[in-house]
Amino acid sequence: QVQVEESGGGSVQSGGSLRLSCSITGYDYSNYCMAWFREAPGKKREGVATSGSDGVISYLDSVKGRFTISEDNAKNAMSLQMNSLKAEDTATYYCMIGPLWSACMVGIADLQRPGYGYWGQGTQVTVSS
Repeated sequence: QVQVEESGGGSVQSGGSLRLSCSITGYDYSNYCMAWFREAPGKKREGVATSGSDGVISYLDSVKGRFTISEDNAKNAMSLQMNSLKAEDTATYYCMIGPLWSACMVGIADLQRPGYGYWGQGTQVTVSS
């Protein structure tokens, strides 16, 4: 059984940093697409960063240069380092892992298709200005 759990959320002032972690157990890492999503109140869930078994990494334009996704398959973990945080980064952040089909990139609609992948419960990030 695959289990996904996020940690590391919290409150920080604008310009600060947070590191989110995602523990993933029970998943076959021979083929995967890992991703971080976020959902702010009143807005649609959006992909923030992805990392696939094909070696491709992608980011949402608004976080490029500020966020870094990394993975540690030996430890069944993934993280998202968030620097220079802005008020607009405030959201619940979710970790997801699923099979890599055609592509693993931010904006690929399949990554949010019902029934695709395994999701954590989310962790809240609040950035105050």
